[in-house]
Amino acid sequence: MSVRRAWEVRENDTATTWCDVRLSFADGAGVRLLAAVCGSSVSIEDVRARPALSLDDLAALPDWIEGPLLAACAGASAVPGASGGDGSPDRRHARPAPQCGTGSRRLVAGEYLAAQRAGRDPVLAVMAATGHSRRHSLRLIAGARDAGLLAPRHVRR
Repeated sequence: MSVRRAWEVRENDTATTWCDVRLSFADGAGVRLLAAVCGSSVSIEDVRARPALSLDDLAALPDWIEGPLLAACAGASAVPGASGGDGSPDRRHARPAPQCGTGSRRLVAGEYLAAQRAGRDPVLAVMAATGHSRRHSLRLIAGARDAGLLAPRHVRR
């Protein structure tokens, strides 16, 4: 089972975190779902399973994911900087802090190549990693190509 925080929305003093959860079973079956965590409550937004889940399995799904999901999203409801006085600024956006130069290009190239190896859409992987739009992500990918971190799109003659 793997849990990955997809994005987070903060409103006043509460935060809702959406997580991408993947379950893989020994017989090759798999379940992928999108869950929203707010405080100590979990809501399932979307479920995709191969092969399809029976009603009994669907009823048992919350028991399978609740513990690891809450553990992965622990502290998601706490607003950083709100009570602290630790000098850290309030984080207003779910997007990661921007990187400049080579670090950004290496992040983009790494996400792009990892998605290609996994058989996923590399542009969507870069969009998820950077939090940028499709157009901006394509520009970042082009910058990584220009820096020589990715293979050229076309063979030069």
